[in-house]
This record gives sequence, C-alpha cells and structure tokens, in this order.
Amino acid sequence: MVWTPEFLTYQLSDDHPLNPVRLDLTMRLASQLGVLDGVELLAPEPATEQDLLRVHEPGYLTAVKSAPEMPFDVGHGLGTDDNPIFFGMHEASSLICGGSLLAAREIAEGRADRAVNIAGGLHHAMPGRAAGFCVYNDCSVAIAWLLEQGYERIAYVDVDVHHGDGVQAAFYDDPRVMTISLHQHPLTLWPGTGWSAELGKGKGEGYAVNIPLPPGTGDAGWRRAFHAIVPSLLEDFRPQILVSECGADAHAEDPLANLEMSVDGQRATYQAMRELAETTAGGKWLVLGGGGYALFRVVPRAWTHLLATVLDRDLDPATSIPADWTAHATSLTRMPLPVAMTDDADPSYSPWGDGKADRVDGGLVDTRRAVFPLHGLDPDDPRD
Repeated sequence: MVWTPEFLTYQLSDDHPLNPVRLDLTMRLASQLGVLDGVELLAPEPATEQDLLRVHEPGYLTAVKSAPEMPFDVGHGLGTDDNPIFFGMHEASSLICGGSLLAAREIAEGRADRAVNIAGGLHHAMPGRAAGFCVYNDCSVAIAWLLEQGYERIAYVDVDVHHGDGVQAAFYDDPRVMTISLHQHPLTLWPGTGWSAELGKGKGEGYAVNIPLPPGTGDAGWRRAFHAIVPSLLEDFRPQILVSECGADAHAEDPLANLEMSVDGQRATYQAMRELAETTAGGKWLVLGGGGYALFRVVPRAWTHLLATVLDRDLDPATSIPADWTAHATSLTRMPLPVAMTDDADPSYSPWGDGKADRVDGGLVDTRRAVFPLHGLDPDDPRD
C-alpha cells in the first residue's frame, strides 16, 4: 500500500467537494479495524517531469507550475470552479502521480501482485488541461510507464460514477490498453461522454468500452451490467495487469451524481474485480481511488472495504464502526454517522440473459453489440 500524509495537501480549496478529509478518514477507519495491521506503507516520491510528459504536454506542466504565482488567467482549465488554483498544486499533483507510479513499479518489478494508492484515480485530466477536479492524470501516467516496461495488454476498469474520459482519450488508438468504464449516462451527468458507440479508433477500435447506466441504477442493475460485459472482455483480452479506478461516487448518498449503489454493492464490486484479476490477469492488480463526495458516511467505509479486499482481509459487513473513529468524525461534521460497515442492502443481481428485463439492459445490449463482434464474441449469447 502506498501512503503518505502529504497526499492530504491535494486540497483544491477549503470548500471544494474533493476534500482530502475522505482519505484521512479512510486511513483512520482501516487502521482502527485492523485492516492495515502489519502492512508496510510505502511513501512515494513526486513523479518527475519525464514521468508526467509521458501523458501531459510541456506547456501544460509549465502552466501548472507557474499558476499559483500568476495574477491572471493561465487557461488550461485552471482557475475554474472545478479546478481552482492552489499553492503547491504541481507538487501535490506530482506526488499523487508518484504514488500510482510506485504502486505500478512494485508490481512490475515483482515485489507485489497487488498494490493500491487510494489518493490516485484522477482520471479526468487531459494532456493539456485540468478537468473534473484532476490536475495530472495519475492513471494514465502509470499505464504509460507500464507500457514502456514492455507490457502489451493492460486492462483499465473504471467504476467511478463519472466517465473515465481522460484515460480513454490517452489510449484511444492503442490496442495494448483496453479501457472499460461504467458510469451514469452521459445525457445526465458531466462530462457528457462515454456513449456505447465510443469504441476507440484505428488499431484501437474495440478497445474503448463504455457502459452508460440510467440515473437511479442500484446494486442489482449496476452489477448486472458489469457482469454482462466486463468478465467476457477480460477473459478474451487476457491482460497482463488489471488497473482499477474505484471512485465511490456511484453510491446513493453521493451529492454529485444520481446512481443508487450501496456500500454493500461496492464491496461486492471490489471482490468481483479481485477475482477477475486472479482469473484473467495472473493476479496482477493495480488499484487506484477516484471520486467520492459523501466524505463522512460513504467514502471511508467503501474504501476500507476496498483496502480489505486488496489485502485479502475481507470485513464482515456487520462490523461495527469503532467508537474512536466516530468521535473523531463527529468533531468534523454534524451529520449522523453510520454505525456499521453495511447499508443493510442485498447486493445480489439477476444475470443478463436470464429472461428477465431490467432498465439497464438497453445500454448494456448497445455496448455488447458495438464491442463484442470486434473481439469475435457473440453479443446476443449470454454465454459470451
């Protein structure tokens, strides 16, 4: 596990939705529940300019470095409500990229089969501009580094409620990287991309996969869509490593989106990705954080389950929240806090092709019919 308290310096503004308190509360909860007992926490170095230039444009790096000292608009998506300029912006953003690079390096150099950086997952940043609370795209930087090490098949699965547009754009014409994103339908949520017909281009056609979900989709529909598409494609692609962006903002309580997952459904999703890493990627799994704006009630529980899953220390959903954690969180918020690691939800689902109808079926069928034939799979056969 990659961690440093310096990750908390990525704070866009005092009242910005992407508040690093969610990271601090996750680490406190995971520690108090024993998930991190005996786990060495690896402290990263900031990504170098060479690292960042694998993905980002030189002029953009210059803008990020100089923006805090500039008295005027620097452009590049900086200085907006989503991406306000803050002192130490380059340093904090580079450190998060360095964390994801360190996690990738631990796997590539054989010291670990799984590695996690919950501060990572800043998947919206583009080569020349900030977007969606993301200054540098650590996901793309880590994947680009893995490609330089000789990896030829990398699968990126993004379960954030927002489309993983920055990572898709970085590798849209590269058949070595399969990007799969499940997200709220682009007609109803920023960034307005991630349609089933976005497939990649050139040699990369068929290696960009998008699964748009209607607002209100809960555990059963979300998991039905996931299992109707993701396992078949990963089994066909046989990645050498699975990279997961695990934003927690598909939860029903998230204030910035409209899906209806529970912590229990998110826990089941993490466990499904762990199994897919084992069965399709030789056990190699690079795990990154992402979005999540229910800072006190959702993200710490969801990501503690995520850490437990990565470490094979699965928590019983009925596990009580420690009193010390609740006392600390209460000092920071007046909202009522959960008392257990569950939402008391049943995350079971009906598989696609079972003869029953679900509101997610239109989108998942569109995606299967667009992508599956490009991989020699039958889009209408539930066995594929």
